[in-house]
This record gives sequence, structure tokens and C-alpha cells, in this order.
Amino acid sequence: MRAVICTAYGPPDVLKLQEVEKPVPKASDLLIQVYASAVHSGDRRMRALDVPAAGKLPMRLVVGWKAPRQPILGVVLAGEVVATGSRVKDFKVGDRVYALTGMRFGGYAEYACIKENKCVEQMPRNASFAEAASLPFGGTTVLHFFRKLNLEQAKTILIYGASGAVGSIAVQIAKQYGLHVTGICSGRNAELVTRLGADVVVDYTKPGYDASLTRYDAVFDASGKVDKRTARQHVGPNGAFRSVAGQGVARALKKDLTLLNEWFEAGQIKAVIDTVYSLDDIVAAHRYVDSGQKHGNVIVSVADDHG
Repeated sequence: MRAVICTAYGPPDVLKLQEVEKPVPKASDLLIQVYASAVHSGDRRMRALDVPAAGKLPMRLVVGWKAPRQPILGVVLAGEVVATGSRVKDFKVGDRVYALTGMRFGGYAEYACIKENKCVEQMPRNASFAEAASLPFGGTTVLHFFRKLNLEQAKTILIYGASGAVGSIAVQIAKQYGLHVTGICSGRNAELVTRLGADVVVDYTKPGYDASLTRYDAVFDASGKVDKRTARQHVGPNGAFRSVAGQGVARALKKDLTLLNEWFEAGQIKAVIDTVYSLDDIVAAHRYVDSGQKHGNVIVSVADDHG
């Protein structure tokens, strides 16, 4: 099968399209023909070895010395089950599924195996493979940190990085919680963030933009690039602040995919896709994401999308 191999740590050019052995499913595995993946922060950071330290161990000892121990990157995938292991109970051949593979990676390949008890679920019935691939990374990340924000009593939320892969779905999910949303993004993405449901949009490229912000019941940094002291100044009494950077790894849960399905099928959330690249153009896809110019998700089309 064709797969993109991360041959070393470094810039996008270290990614090479090669022929490799097709994986064989174990007893609890699904073998998935992959139609779509994406370029997310986990892929970029592993490629560049820009990953958090694991205790006192050098990261190369943990993830691989000269190149990633899991050389096929891609933290998300969407595709069709083509074989199942002997112990699989909840899926069958022909099921259209999507998954967050996390540190197991594997999305940049024509086939991938994932255990049925991991973060894999039936795709929304009305989603294309590209749309499905855009949901699990941002969606599960947002739901993880929103649980930490204790939003039950909240009425207002401030979202930094509201146009990114995480922020664009954070705006939509916040509206499902019934919150008044203030989204911060660049001016060129203001219209998008408004369409996603933000009640107020603030352009961070304008001098003194921070002065227009008040205090909020919850403040969420979806980009991981915000000065935390500045952000915490906007947390109201009994409010909370969470950031995707430096506050633990988001725990991906299968039940979160089920919830995302319900919302997507009901039209309450939608996929936000900037650009779709072919697997052959994976280097260009990573270069574009590295540029910091994208909004929403950059999708990798591994094979033709059959709807």
C-alpha cells in the first residue's frame, strides 16, 4: 500500500510517499481503508520533534531517536472497514467510520488498523469522508477542555484562536451549551467565525484589541499561543481558564464521537475545511499549515471520496 513515511525529524520535506506492507488486523482490530486524514498539530509537532518532554527523559528516547518510531503520521482518519478481527463485535465490513488515532498515528496511509475499543465510531450518516476527518481532533479536544471549564453555570465564554481547527468547532460547541460567545481571530476570518455562531468577533491584529474585552465566565485558548497571564485577566468571578497548551493532553473518548455525530446529523455543527490536498501533496499540505495562514482544517485525501 502507499503511505507517507516521516523519514527524519525536520521540515515538511522529511515526509516521503513510499510503498509499505499493508497492516494485518489482530483479533480486536478493524482494518480500515482510509479515504481522508488531516494535518493537525500532533502531526506537525511529531514531524519537527516539537513535542512536550516526558518527565526527565529526552524525547528521542520516547518517540524514536532519528525518526518517529511510528513513521506513518496522521492523528485522524475516515474510511471504510474492509476486515475485522475475530473478536470484533460492534463493527462490520462496510461500516463507514472515523477515528482519532492519537500517538498511534497511521492516517497517512491507504490502510490502517485500530482497536474497536479505541476512539473510533460510525461516521455521521450525512458526512463525506473529508467532513468526517475534520471533526474528531478539534471536537474531542474541545469537549475535553470544556469539561474542565465546568460550563454548567456559565453564560459567557471567550475563545482565543476561534478560526482554527480547534477554535472553529469550539465556537459551535459553545453555542450548543447555550453560551454567549466572543471569538478572537484575525480580521480576514471574522466573517467565518460569525457564521459559525460567535456573538462578538474581535480582530487580534488591531492594536489594543485586548482593551475591548471584558470578563467572562469561561476563557478558552484554542490556539495554545496566548499569553496566559493576559488571558486570565479576562476570567470573571468564579470563572475558569483552560488552554490547549501546557494544561495536559486532551483525552479522546468514544462517547465524544457519538455526541459529535448527533450534532452533525442534526445540522447543529458543521465541518470547517480550508483546503484539501492529495496524499501525493502531503509536503505542500504541511508547508501550508506551517505557514500559520489556514483556517479550520487542512484535509488530506488519501483515496477518492465515495461520499
